[in-house]
Amino acid sequence: MTFEMPQFALAAPEIWLGVMVCVVLIADLFDRSQQAQLAFFLTQIALIGAAGFALSTHWGAEPMLTFNGMYVSDSLAGLLKAAIAGLSALTLAYSRDYLRQRGLLKGEFYLLALIATLGMFVMASAASLLVLYMGLELLSLSLYAMVAFDRDSRMGSEAAMKYFILGALSSGILLYGMSMVYGAAGSLLIVDVAAAVAIGDNLLLMAFGMTFVLVGVAFKFGAAPFHMWIPDVYEGAPTAVTAFLGSAPKVAALALFLRLLAEGLGDLHDQWQLMAIILAVVSLAVGNLFALMQTNLKRMLAYSTISHIGFLFLGLIAGTDEGYAAALFYAISYGIMAAGAFGMIILLSGKGFEAEMIEDMRGLNERHSGLAFVMLLLMFSMTGIPGTVGFYAKWLVLQSLIEAELVWLAIVAVVFAVIGALYYLRVLKAVYFDRLDAPSAVEAPTGQKLVIAGNGALVLGLGLFPDTLITLCRTAFGL
Repeated sequence: MTFEMPQFALAAPEIWLGVMVCVVLIADLFDRSQQAQLAFFLTQIALIGAAGFALSTHWGAEPMLTFNGMYVSDSLAGLLKAAIAGLSALTLAYSRDYLRQRGLLKGEFYLLALIATLGMFVMASAASLLVLYMGLELLSLSLYAMVAFDRDSRMGSEAAMKYFILGALSSGILLYGMSMVYGAAGSLLIVDVAAAVAIGDNLLLMAFGMTFVLVGVAFKFGAAPFHMWIPDVYEGAPTAVTAFLGSAPKVAALALFLRLLAEGLGDLHDQWQLMAIILAVVSLAVGNLFALMQTNLKRMLAYSTISHIGFLFLGLIAGTDEGYAAALFYAISYGIMAAGAFGMIILLSGKGFEAEMIEDMRGLNERHSGLAFVMLLLMFSMTGIPGTVGFYAKWLVLQSLIEAELVWLAIVAVVFAVIGALYYLRVLKAVYFDRLDAPSAVEAPTGQKLVIAGNGALVLGLGLFPDTLITLCRTAFGL
């Protein structure tokens, strides 16, 4: 990895997003449509452009450090940013009609989403503890505001307060751990931290700091037992916000783990592996068992998220590039599935009505067989049924565990995956087997129906032809 003087061209994705934040802010001031049309279209252009800049700037080039070693440009950063931008654009595409029906369609929503995406981009290319924390806080502060976007909602305000308090606590824990790592390494640069670990400098202090860092990262992921905020926030936030929150930030949390623990503290793998195993197993248990008892679809998906985070941690536990590539594939795949699941809730919701209960899915096959089939694909994929992208996501993680000689852990994961199938099948039972006395047609904009159809096609297409994404994930780690 070469070290260069500041090269602004390498930071083109962040610079583009920063400029577009200003453009969206100014354009929204002059938009007289009262529908935030200009902000919506400019935001989508910004995200698509950011994905293009990320791939053209970072992908396939020699890894390079710039800005005094605080910013890294490599293929991993390119893929992470492209996935984050793509998932953000997908979830925002669902949001427009939902927000309009509730009087929440304002340019500030898209502005906050862009700023959050900028924070995620900074995390993906961070090569310094300080830059990593700055990106994380830029993301977190934007998400706090988005969760509380519906100021008239008591549940939304309560969810935002819980998220803010627990988020501030986790940020403090993470920062405390980072300060210990800095004290042990004598530098904020991740390459210097890795060098200090490799030669064995202050290992006791480094391991102590690593423990707090891992707890902070687990909070951001939403891994059990640090999952308390997820069900309440997912249920209380507007569904358009929940869709955004449940997709792209999960890829950003993986970037946080990879840059901080895999690259910086990778040589302490033996110390953090046991803690990661505990987090993974507890997340699988809590997520799947609590999801079985839910009747609210958003809360069920929240606990489902916790179980998926447990599976994602299984890929990281191996501590190998193959395991990290499997975890990256899982994070991207889950982001696509989560966007589709919450997009379906948005699509079926109407003015003054939230289709957030499992029973609200009753008779969907009679009302719209196409949407019912998309829901079938999404639930099958989350379960891990062959033919969908979720199957390959789980398969790659299990394969990395077996290669790391953690067969018992792979068996535990399979058992909990079978348990998880029960609550996904409950949704499909409502969709296909429960009947409505007077089924009514699904009224939704054609654009949203096309987006959900594309989302379903992506789940099916990546399930039938996963090689391209698998290759991209492996290439990002030099495999």
